[in-house]
Amino acid sequence: MDVERYDRTRPAYPPDLIDHLIAAAPGRETLDVGIGTGIEARQFQAAGCHVLGVEPDPRMAEFARMSGIDVEVARFETWAPAGRRFDLLVSGQAWHWVDPVAGAAKAAEVLRSGGIWSAFWHVPEPPEEVTDALADAYRRHVPDAPIDLGNTPKKPADPYGPLLDTAADGLREASGFGEPERSRHDWERIHTRDEWLDQLPTFGSLTWVEPVLQQKILAEVGAAIDGMGGRFTTRYATVALTAVRD
Repeated sequence: MDVERYDRTRPAYPPDLIDHLIAAAPGRETLDVGIGTGIEARQFQAAGCHVLGVEPDPRMAEFARMSGIDVEVARFETWAPAGRRFDLLVSGQAWHWVDPVAGAAKAAEVLRSGGIWSAFWHVPEPPEEVTDALADAYRRHVPDAPIDLGNTPKKPADPYGPLLDTAADGLREASGFGEPERSRHDWERIHTRDEWLDQLPTFGSLTWVEPVLQQKILAEVGAAIDGMGGRFTTRYATVALTAVRD
């Protein structure tokens, strides 16, 4: 994983989601689980929160520290909070890597009464010309890939629905939380050809592809974007699951 590329190309989170979570929390002490390179952590930090990150990847942890954020390298399930308590626990693009029950139990342990737990994910929806070009090139150059991009729904009716269900069930089983609530934040972003091709290699479908084949795939996607005038608009849904520590 190219950590600098990941941080440079992955989008931040809707300001209304950030503001809502901060307003709902009883204070500003924030724990970011799976902080990655610190994308959402910097948003919470800029809004006046004191953020501590937990991250299993040392490379990402070191990058996040460059923003002045304290980060401890560990898997959340085995991380030692050492008696520390938090008002807000967030996890952007990461909670699916956490055991849903053990993670929820640890979250209940470290959150104060009335504290907020929230996990959220981006669901991008580029134009069909772009997704079709990627699927066609992927099929042609890596036919034995474990991921079939051609069968990925382009317009999911319930983005990340099963994943949200799993997280919600984990919170219920661990107990200590009120009923989890879902929210969805829709927004758009214009991507140039170079911006989109810079971001694509950070996705799991391409991170494992050998560089020569990866470049061939990117070239075909780039040609499709050139045919669209060199830029396009991607619709995003940021879906969130939130629960209150009772």
